[in-house]
Amino acid sequence: MLKRVAIITNGGDCPGLNAVIRAIVKTAETHNVECYGFIEGYKGMLKNEFIRLESNGSASGLLHRGGTIIGSSNSTNLFNYKVEENGIVEYRDLSNVAIDNVKRDGFDCIFTLGGDGTQKSARDFSIKGLNVIGVPKTIDNDVAHTDITFGYNTAVSVATEALDRLHSTAESHHRVMVLEVMGRYAGWIALESAIAGGADVALIPEIPYNIDKVVEKINKRKQAGKKFSIVVVSEGAKPKDGDIVVKKMLDDGKGLDNVRLGGIGEKVAEEIEARTGMVSRCTVLGYVQRGGTPTSYDRVLSTKYGYKAMELALEGKFNTLVTLKNGKLDYVPLEDVIGNNKEIGAKSGGTESTSIKRVPMDDDLIKVARNLDISLGD
Repeated sequence: MLKRVAIITNGGDCPGLNAVIRAIVKTAETHNVECYGFIEGYKGMLKNEFIRLESNGSASGLLHRGGTIIGSSNSTNLFNYKVEENGIVEYRDLSNVAIDNVKRDGFDCIFTLGGDGTQKSARDFSIKGLNVIGVPKTIDNDVAHTDITFGYNTAVSVATEALDRLHSTAESHHRVMVLEVMGRYAGWIALESAIAGGADVALIPEIPYNIDKVVEKINKRKQAGKKFSIVVVSEGAKPKDGDIVVKKMLDDGKGLDNVRLGGIGEKVAEEIEARTGMVSRCTVLGYVQRGGTPTSYDRVLSTKYGYKAMELALEGKFNTLVTLKNGKLDYVPLEDVIGNNKEIGAKSGGTESTSIKRVPMDDDLIKVARNLDISLGD
C-alpha cells in the first residue's frame, strides 16, 4: 500500500511540469499518500535532497507557472556520473547511492517527468529494483509510444507567433526570413509551426534537404510576384550528403547526448542569399520555446498525465510510462519506450538503438505540407 511517493523533473525545463506536479500531489492527497519532490532531478536523488509537496503549500498556484518548482538537471547520468577529485576527472556508477537513498527515505514510487533520456535512466533504475512511473515531457514531442508530450503544444504556439511576426518584416523588406526551431532529431515543431504559420519551406531532420530545391521554391515565388519567403528549419535538419550542424560538443560523459545542435538556420540563410540574391536573415528562437506559461492545452494534458501516473502507482503498475493513444490515457512498459537501447547507462537520443519518435513519411502533417505546396527540400 502506497504511503510516500517522490517526483523528479529531469532534462530541459518545459511548460506543464508544474501542472503535472500539482496533479500528482492533489491525486495523492485524495488517497492519503504523502508526496515529495527531489531537487534538481536525478542529482537530487544522488544528494538525497527533497522537499514535501502539498496542495495548500508548496504545490499551490502551479497551473500557470512555467519551469519547475523542484528544479531540473539535463547533465546527470547516475550510471556514469562525472566526479572530479584532486584535479582528476573520472566517471562512476553512483546509481546504487541513489537507490539506497530512496529506500531509506521510504518512497514507494518515483515519478520521472522527462524525455527519452530521463526515461532511459528510469528503465535502468527499474531493473535495479526501484518502482518507477514515467511521464512523457519534452517540447520535441519525440517520446515513443505516446501521441503527444506535454510542452509541445506551447512550443509550437510560440514558434507560430514568431512566424507571424517575421512575416511582417519579410513582406515589408522583401526578404527571406529563416526561423531555426528546436526539436533535436525530430521535426515535429518545425513541421507543425510551418503549417500553422504559413511558411513556404520546412526543413526537418527526417528529410535531408537539397538546397537547390529550396532555392527553386523561393525563386518560383519571386517570379509569381511574391518578393519574400518564410523558411522554418529544425535544429537537427541536414543537407543531402551532409551532416547536422553542431554548435558545441559537451563533456558530460557516456549516457548523455553531448551534442548541442545549432547553426543550421544561419547556414541555410547564407546559402539562400548567395544563390537568390535576396537578403536573407536568420532568427534562432532557442529557449523562448520552452519557457513561460503553458497553453491551456498543455495545462489540461499535464493534469491528465499527472492524475494517470498517480492512478497507475495506486494500482501497482510500476515501471511504466503514461501515454496518450488515440485520445485515451494509457500506459506502456518502460522497456518498450527505450526500444533496442538495452544497455544500462547507455546513450539516449540520436542513435539507431534508441526509440525516439520521429516524423514518419506517411504522417498527415507531411501530406498536408506537400499539398499546401510547402517545400520540404526534397
